[in-house]
Amino acid sequence: MGMLQGLRSHGGHLGAVAGFAGYAACWTVLRRTAGTPVPGAPGPWDLLLTGTATFRLSRLIGKATVTRPLRAPFTEVESAGAPAELNESPREEPGRKTVGELISCPFCLSVWIVTTFTGAQTMWPRATRTTGALTALTVADALQFAHSALSRRAGH
Repeated sequence: MGMLQGLRSHGGHLGAVAGFAGYAACWTVLRRTAGTPVPGAPGPWDLLLTGTATFRLSRLIGKATVTRPLRAPFTEVESAGAPAELNESPREEPGRKTVGELISCPFCLSVWIVTTFTGAQTMWPRATRTTGALTALTVADALQFAHSALSRRAGH
């Protein structure tokens, strides 16, 4: 009975894992039925672009104040976070806690996002070069932080 009780308490997480497995399987089926050659292994530049884009999009979805309406049904605001970000916790209501954990955690979102980017890149390599746009946004954010820090240091 103890083992079953432990499984029941993790039902939402088991559902999320099953959902992810199904999502990844859909990409696999889509890739196999495409009838086009599988692209070669990604190069270092592709990995850097995809990693940076995944980082930025996961923070945009999981933390940004502008995307709060997407998270609102599943999370509660705890406090302000980094600039233009919020710290949130999942709602304790049944059916919302696991989604709240996933949608407010950039680390959790990254797994889904990188799977999406990777699957899409195997299907539409030219069209998915837009990861560069999210990479550029990440660089722009870093420059904004650097500019603010330098301005404070200069007394402006």
